[in-house]
Amino acid sequence: MSVFVMPSLGADMEDGKLVEWLVKPGDAVHRGDVVAVVETQKGAIEIEIFEDGIVQSLEAELGATLPVGAALALIGDGSGEPAPAQEPVLVQEAVPPATPAKPEPKAPEPDVPPATETHAPVPQAPVPEAAAVPPPPAPPMPAPAAARLGIAASPAARALAAEKGIDLTRVTGTWPGGAIVLADVEHAIVPASASPAIEAVSLTKPVRGFDIEAMRQGIAAAMTRSKREIPHYYMTHEVDLQHATEWLAAKNADVGPADRLLMGALFVKATALAAKAVDGLNGTFEQGVYRPSESVNAGVAVALRGGGLVAPAIPAAEDKTLAEVMAGMRDLVARARAGRLRSSEMTSGTITISSLGERGVDQMSGVIYPPQVALVTFGTPRAVARVVGSAVQVRQAVAVTLAADHRTSDGRRGARFLSEIDQLLQAPEAL
Repeated sequence: MSVFVMPSLGADMEDGKLVEWLVKPGDAVHRGDVVAVVETQKGAIEIEIFEDGIVQSLEAELGATLPVGAALALIGDGSGEPAPAQEPVLVQEAVPPATPAKPEPKAPEPDVPPATETHAPVPQAPVPEAAAVPPPPAPPMPAPAAARLGIAASPAARALAAEKGIDLTRVTGTWPGGAIVLADVEHAIVPASASPAIEAVSLTKPVRGFDIEAMRQGIAAAMTRSKREIPHYYMTHEVDLQHATEWLAAKNADVGPADRLLMGALFVKATALAAKAVDGLNGTFEQGVYRPSESVNAGVAVALRGGGLVAPAIPAAEDKTLAEVMAGMRDLVARARAGRLRSSEMTSGTITISSLGERGVDQMSGVIYPPQVALVTFGTPRAVARVVGSAVQVRQAVAVTLAADHRTSDGRRGARFLSEIDQLLQAPEAL
């Protein structure tokens, strides 16, 4: 028997809300199966299990907010009889249930149990007729609790709905699949207000602030920890992309839009190969120990439409073809923006790559995401004057910036790493 616990899905995660069970007692599970959905500051994450067995019991109730490491389920090895199937119970809040009182000896005039005891199990002993008083009805479920009944909504939207008493079952979601975002809840609040227009405007102030609280504060906490604990050093190198740009154009000439390669795929593959070749930049540093990774799980920074950033990983990116890397990037971006990432994708990254694409920024110096030890950022490819042989030519180039942890590497190793990326991008056909 083993205990399946709430996993840590990032350096900034302290707890998570269980919003969906995808298994029930008696179900067989296998390594890699998605068994639950947990809502964090970065959205809904699908939680995988990493062992084979039989679900014996569900230890956590839907709607409960639980700390990292809290028990979610008991998993047996299948040697005994599985527990009978039962539906998970929805709770209004993560409050322990009332403990039933021990039966009292019979008295001539037994007291009527208080209303709070109506939720406790009924004693097995016969109850005297004098005590057979109909219990008062259970209190109705408040609107915020009803909002947890399997409704897809962002953390900011749920929090604002709870604060304002908005029933999410009455809110129309505008995101794909009917998912509810913060703007949908704001829209539900303003028409319901009978106050003057100036009051409606005042509501926007805490709403914007809370949006930052929900996502940005989590990111800020992780980045503050990174800057406090990791001795960063930075190096920037300009890489000639003329040949890569021409090769990419020829490669995509007869290919449909859905199958075209983007320059970002070349950046990810080149970084993964360079990280494999140069020690000290691919792995994690925890509790004073550096643990290099055998494979390069390339975290790809994805900007979310509602604000914020996540960096799910493409596993073993160094072994994938460019087409496989491109497909992996498209898949991660689509699922990140739909709130359907998996826990393994959020926790397995060993180095992160961020590409600014066509946003017009020459370069960026980022902050390492702990416990990783390196971050590579690519600016916007642009036309520059470069000396080629004895002539000056206008060529495409990009600024590549490395942020690295001085505990695991130094400037000499960082320079070698950037040089390796440069050489790899000069021969895109070999990637």
